[in-house]
Amino acid sequence: MIGIHEPMREELTLQDLAVIGSIPTQLDGRYLKMGANPVRPASGGHNWFLGDGMVHGLAIKDGKALWYRNRWIGSRTAAAALGRPAAPGPRRGANDTVNTNVVDIGGRAFAVVEAGSFPVELSDTLETQRYNPFEGTLAGSFTGHPHRDPITGETHAIAYDGRVWDAIRHVVVSAAGKVVRDVPIAVQHGPCVHDCAITARFVIVLDLPVTFSMRAVLAGHRFPFRWNSAHRARVGLLPRHGRATDIVWCDVEPCFVFHAVNAFDGEDGRVILDVIAYPTMFASEGGELDTLGRLERWTLDPTTQRVERRVLDQAAQEFPRIDERRFGQRYRYAYTVSVPADGNPQLAGATTLYKHDLETGERRVHPFGEHHVPGEFVFVPASEGAGEDEGWLMGFVIDTAHETTDFAILDARSFEAPPMAIVRLGHRIPPGFHGNWFPMP
Repeated sequence: MIGIHEPMREELTLQDLAVIGSIPTQLDGRYLKMGANPVRPASGGHNWFLGDGMVHGLAIKDGKALWYRNRWIGSRTAAAALGRPAAPGPRRGANDTVNTNVVDIGGRAFAVVEAGSFPVELSDTLETQRYNPFEGTLAGSFTGHPHRDPITGETHAIAYDGRVWDAIRHVVVSAAGKVVRDVPIAVQHGPCVHDCAITARFVIVLDLPVTFSMRAVLAGHRFPFRWNSAHRARVGLLPRHGRATDIVWCDVEPCFVFHAVNAFDGEDGRVILDVIAYPTMFASEGGELDTLGRLERWTLDPTTQRVERRVLDQAAQEFPRIDERRFGQRYRYAYTVSVPADGNPQLAGATTLYKHDLETGERRVHPFGEHHVPGEFVFVPASEGAGEDEGWLMGFVIDTAHETTDFAILDARSFEAPPMAIVRLGHRIPPGFHGNWFPMP
């Protein structure tokens, strides 16, 4: 699989970028996004999930696009291929690849990955990096999807390790950027736990039937996880300060979830969890994405220990984001990216964003037009006290016809309207995974 995912081959520094339209002057900070970008071509083609990490950054201030930079994460493998020193800092085992997300923890930017390496701290300009296990307080693996509780300032993660099949961990990093909780949770088969969610009462653990596959490893596949029909599908409600023995496990019909949208406590004691759910995942011999994800609302009942599933939108979609100030709380709006109806990993035809009003059930559509493929879009509030949905959505849009990329900014409340601003980059940025907006302090 190459095509739209073909890696970039050089690091660029572009300054004083041209802007079409007007960037809101309130925006002062950096948009950072990560993805897998192998330095050297992989035998058998490039797998979207695998390879050396590359971070892309775009800085904005006073209505101007100051710079764009892309930099490989300085793993030992990438650095050796590039002929330069690896990033300093302690390693966790032989695999120090980091390629999934860039997040703010303790006021600093960290590149993160699941099931393996320590995080990598990035400087404001991306020019310096260091492997940093939160000042030595992280004992094991981390996750590509940590979530900050906007009320407490703590960051929560469910971490797994491909070499440890019988346990995952609930890790909490304080607002100061140090691990203050690391609780092991017993599991079977080595489940892939890509994401998690929180409520005021619980951390939600997704233990679903995609697990480590020794058969895939022995067959020479680089991605070692496959659908496992023998693995019990369940969702755990772990009290925020409880032990693993306090978890209430709720059975759910077999399925898989890459990404949770959000969760919150219901007034009746049940828990509401919104997800993008797949009937199966990696069930084919080659481990491809074999089904499409749809937006669902799950109601978890701690009393009956069951999950009630309800489809909110049948359309194929992924990469859900919300106003992060509402994370773990009742909320109204979610934003997702369309996925081709045929599941084509080249993303042909996936040209729209969706905005979901979860109170009315309305779905609004923003089309970018033929040959324009948007990635994950991030919501940025207009001010600290702004209402939910009062702000902007931003992200990269690939022009597959011209091999260029637009950084687009939308007014979230005028969702169908043309972008307020576009920063046009003269090269294609691969779709990649996740990113965030980092406001300047």
